[in-house]
Amino acid sequence: MKPIDYLYRAIARYPDNVALEGTGTRLTYRELGVRVDPLAAGLQATLPNGARVATCLPNSVDHVISILAIFASGNSWVPLNPKSGRAELDASTDLTKPDLIISDDDIAKSLASRYAGRKPEPRNATLDDTQIIKFTGGSTGHSKGVMQTHRTVNTYVAALMSIFEYDEHDANLIATPLTHAASCFLLPILAVGGRHVIADKSTPGALAEILESAQITTVFMPPTLIYTLISERGDDAPRLPHLRNLIYGAAPMPADKVRAARDVFGPVIATLYGQVEAPLTITAQTAHEFDDPQNHASVGHATGAARVAIMDVAGNVLPAGEVGEVVARGDLLMGGYYEQPELTARTIVDGWLHTGDVGVMDERGFLYLKDRITDMIISGGFNVYPAEVESVLCTHSAIHECCVFGMPDDRWGEAVHAAVELRAGGASTEQELIRFVKERLDSVKAPKRIHFVEHLPKSAVGKVLRRELPALLGEAVT
Repeated sequence: MKPIDYLYRAIARYPDNVALEGTGTRLTYRELGVRVDPLAAGLQATLPNGARVATCLPNSVDHVISILAIFASGNSWVPLNPKSGRAELDASTDLTKPDLIISDDDIAKSLASRYAGRKPEPRNATLDDTQIIKFTGGSTGHSKGVMQTHRTVNTYVAALMSIFEYDEHDANLIATPLTHAASCFLLPILAVGGRHVIADKSTPGALAEILESAQITTVFMPPTLIYTLISERGDDAPRLPHLRNLIYGAAPMPADKVRAARDVFGPVIATLYGQVEAPLTITAQTAHEFDDPQNHASVGHATGAARVAIMDVAGNVLPAGEVGEVVARGDLLMGGYYEQPELTARTIVDGWLHTGDVGVMDERGFLYLKDRITDMIISGGFNVYPAEVESVLCTHSAIHECCVFGMPDDRWGEAVHAAVELRAGGASTEQELIRFVKERLDSVKAPKRIHFVEHLPKSAVGKVLRRELPALLGEAVT
């Protein structure tokens, strides 16, 4: 079975259901098929079999159609975020050398018009063929092309359908770039006859309005966007009686932020943990499971998509309660890094994907992330995990968001620093915040310096760029 088969089965079963809407366009499943097929046929007619087709488009109905047509044509999709910097886009295209880049809706429309009424020819494919080449990067360094196979995509589609029990009454809001995690929800919703709604604006007010007016039942957002919605949501904000899954991912959310989100939105918070190499569904936690306060700091338990374990540096699987690297294996895993077999071999060892994340699993199988291995700060011989310090700082009433990082230091080797973004109207001092952390953690983990910033640097998809902070703030450190 190919991933696009989910769509074609739904077209046959739910032809008159609304499949997709945005900016004045509303397509039923039948109409969506009529738009996808000629573009897929045109791609087949003009490109070699197994071509790499990139899209560099903002979120739109036409962007969704292009993605689905690439799948239907039997080619590989290369997503490029138009908000990324020129250097990053150049590096991505230099690596993958796409046969076609759809950077304007007119390109796809012109190709589809020439093949109006045509359907794509069936293409033989195996589960190990590449369906998507997505890129890592952002907060963790240079981008790598990750080959997500048909098996990978089928696995996370089935997992998302099972975890959230989607059906034809679900309406999913596409609020973040389709070039990233948001695209993972396209087929799970379409497979069951549900409806996608594309947000035409990404401001908190606009998103809140569409959550209510479009009767949205499910939405995926990074924690940073949820924090902004919380901080700007007033007493007169619309109620959201239809919302049942406000799913966060891409970064952990501290327990106090989970509680704050539940206070504002109700018991609808859910989470997914994964990475480009094993998309979204390594672990998951549903809104119902968040009812248990001991789960507020967890990213959930293993799904049916992957086996999950904690491993030490010698490759031994550790028992519950022991801290080590999170590893995963199973059908969710990538096919490898594009044209980087040596890196692939270092990342997937004996079938285990080494995630680079530090975590611990409790007796129930719930996973708690500590940090990225590469983000760990060694200060005075002690290991300091930034996420642990951030989780404490974020409980301070004046703080909207923060990021902890290491800076070279003659005495400590590395000194713990924190960049802090205050809430509107919030006030604090450097010494107060340092004392606040010392009272709750070991003194060695408390920041030596606090930097107050207007806005934390973020990637195009809302991830805080931890590695940019030392350079940005270096001149202020003496």
